[in-house]
Order: sequence, then structure tokens, then C-alpha cells
Amino acid sequence: MLCVRARVRIAGAAIVVAAVFASPSLAAVTAASAAPPEHRAEWMRRARWGVMVHYLADWMWQREAEEKGLSREEGRKLRSVEAWNEMVDGFDVEALAGQLEAAGAGYLLLSIGQNSGYFAAPNATYDRIVGIQPSHCSRRDLISDMADALAKRNIRLLVYLPSGAPAGDETARTALQWTNGPHPNLEFRGHWEAVVRDWSQRWGKKVSGWWFDGCYWPGVMYRGEAPNFATLAAAARAGNPDSVVAFNPGVYNPVFPLSEHADYIGGEVSDPLKDLVKEGRLDDSRGRFDGKHDGVQLHVLTYLGETWGRPSKGREEARFNEDDVVGISLRVIAYGGAITWDVPVARNGTLSRSFEERLSRLGHVMETLAVTFRDTSRRRP
Repeated sequence: MLCVRARVRIAGAAIVVAAVFASPSLAAVTAASAAPPEHRAEWMRRARWGVMVHYLADWMWQREAEEKGLSREEGRKLRSVEAWNEMVDGFDVEALAGQLEAAGAGYLLLSIGQNSGYFAAPNATYDRIVGIQPSHCSRRDLISDMADALAKRNIRLLVYLPSGAPAGDETARTALQWTNGPHPNLEFRGHWEAVVRDWSQRWGKKVSGWWFDGCYWPGVMYRGEAPNFATLAAAARAGNPDSVVAFNPGVYNPVFPLSEHADYIGGEVSDPLKDLVKEGRLDDSRGRFDGKHDGVQLHVLTYLGETWGRPSKGREEARFNEDDVVGISLRVIAYGGAITWDVPVARNGTLSRSFEERLSRLGHVMETLAVTFRDTSRRRP
């Protein structure tokens, strides 16, 4: 439960946002900010909030082992290429898309893969470089199928990918020429950009953006001569020049932009009750905040469960109640920012009732407070 002081602070944010959204000059400000050339991530400001899902092989297998009471050794037996393909094949994209539509989410951020080396879409470039057979990239293109289900509901899709090699796959790390830590990793960066470019060209405009995790040593790895932030962003936009890109340096309060080549802030936050936004660094458009921090779209990413991708233990699966979710979100949206809530999903990719209820409450409040912010740009020609 939240302390009284935190609840008062959240309630105050709600009052401020209500006043801002009710202002008669809001439509004029929105129209002015939408005038060309429009910021690549302007649609995120209008979307206001979205959902993240970590659908990762090792995380799902760990949860399955815990639910079955298996030992660590027994849990390892759950892991195989066929088991991963079976899991991805069972992901119900229509059901999840329907839940997000009902809640009013503007976008979904879905993981492609992470440390296990198992990925949720085919990639011939990755397979060629790494040389693992059978491939650890799923047969089903879950990203493409998820995008199709979301597009029917005018919801955008962004994808998550680390900026480093799979930490738990020694074969992949070696083949990709990756060394963990503050190292230039020039060879790796060339390989990784080729992998990203392959996926981007495969998906085209189905994917509206990328969120690159683990940019912990930006000065050593991604600034200066190519390959760098600019070339990684270009690889991500190879299939869709309008894709928004974020680079995440880890957990920081308040959030900040890592590179001028980013369109929106990575914004990873573990404790959203701490300061989220440094008001003095935000751009001010005609007396109102326009959601830009040094030219980059303000964005905060935090989790609703116990931690990333996991429900809380005990009677309540979510760590915040409905009012808290709304209040925390308004503290970002008040500045023209967007907030993304990470939520755990079942093996078939669907949300439990407790998370649905909290997201639906947020969607209802956003619709009530800011109907003029409806993102008509979600509609595809």
C-alpha cells in the first residue's frame, strides 16, 4: 500500500492534469504542435499510455518450473527449441489485442528476445552469424502476427531488444564477438545492426518503433565514429523510416534522453513514486509543456507486477491499485509525456483480470479527461 504522502502527491497531479486537459486553449496548442514538420514521436504524446509485455523464453520457463515445484535441474529440462516454438505458437494475439483495445491502450511494446538467445521471430541473418541449428528464432513470426491483430484495432506495435548479445547463450556471444562491459565491441555492433536491419525490413511499417535496452556504456560503445547511435537507429528504421527509437541506459529518476538520435526517452523506472520528470529541462511551447525533453519525447516505463514480467506474490497480483495507476500516469501525461506499464501475461499471452481492471481504469480516465487527444494518426490508409 502507498503511504499517505504519496497518495496526496498523486492526487495533486490528477488535479493539475484535469485542469490542463480542460483548458479551452488545448485544441489550439494541439493543432499547433501537429503542424509540419511533425516530431516522429508525436503520436506517442497523443497516445498517452501503452503496455509492455516481456514474453521471454527463460522467464516463462522459470515461472512454469516454479508453478510445478520443479528443482533447478528439472526446470532445465523444460527448455528446448521445440518447447519454445510450441509456446510461441500458442500465443493468442487476437485475445491480447482485444484486451488492449478494451482497456484503451494506444500501443504495445513487445519483446523480441533477450538473454536466453531465443527470439520470437525468424531472422536469417542472426542464424547465419550465430550458426545454431536448429534455430533459436521461432518458426512463427509472433511480431508480425501481433502487429496484424493490433492494426485491426488501430493500436501501434513497438519492439524491445537488448543492445548487447544474449548473455545466457555462450555460442551466440562468441559468434557475435561480444564482450560484456565498457568495451567498444566494434565487430559486435556491425553484426547486431545487420540483425536489426533484417527484422526491420521484414516487418516494414507493421512496427512503429524500437526500444533498445542495456545501453550502459554509451560513451565507449555508441558515441563517436560509426557504428554508433546514429547507425543503430538507421538499421532500426531500415524497414520503416517513421519508426521511433529509444536507447535505455538503465534505471534513472528522473528520466532523461541518452542521445540526440533517439526519438523518445527509454525511461526505465523501478519506483514511479520518486521524481519522474525534471520540469526545468522540458521544452515549453507557448506556455505549455509539449512533452519534449531536449527535443526528445518524454516517456516513462515502469512495471505493474512484482517486477518486470512477473505478478506479485500473494492475494493481489499488481503492486498498485487502480487509483494509484491513474495517479502515477497523470504525473507523466501532465507534461505531454507517455507512460508504458509492463504487465505479466500467461503462457498464451493474455492478461489476468487484475491487470485488465487496472489498465481499463486508466483508459477510462484518459478518455474522460482528454477526448481531444484521441490519436487519429493510428488509422492506416
